[in-house]
Amino acid sequence: MVLFRRLLGDVLRRHRQRQGRTLRDVAASARISLGYLSEIERGRKEASSELLASLCEALDVSLADVLREVSHDIAVLERGPLAPVGFVSTPDLAPTAFAARPVAVLPKVSAVLDPHNSQPGTVVAASRMPVVAA
Repeated sequence: MVLFRRLLGDVLRRHRQRQGRTLRDVAASARISLGYLSEIERGRKEASSELLASLCEALDVSLADVLREVSHDIAVLERGPLAPVGFVSTPDLAPTAFAARPVAVLPKVSAVLDPHNSQPGTVVAASRMPVVAA
């Protein structure tokens, strides 16, 4: 299960560290205790909307940007591990693991490298070369 407060803390920490600032500096700017900011960054405490606004102001970042980053992180975690495109080896390898996730298969390498030898109607999706019909 994904905890919002944990991801929010990660995003706030990333912003602070990108700016090269210490917990003490940001806590002082946001007018909260250093220990409480540390707990928020580690995802152990929930930040109220007022506190979050104060932290965003102290970090000079918009609340919308922070929430967008948290939303992106949640989406990445919920999506789970992705199977590399074209590398599904055999169907008897945990068929249920791949059932919910469509996997595209790449065209033959020869078709990508030599479009003049491709079959009529073959689309060479891996390149920007025009499709040549025989």
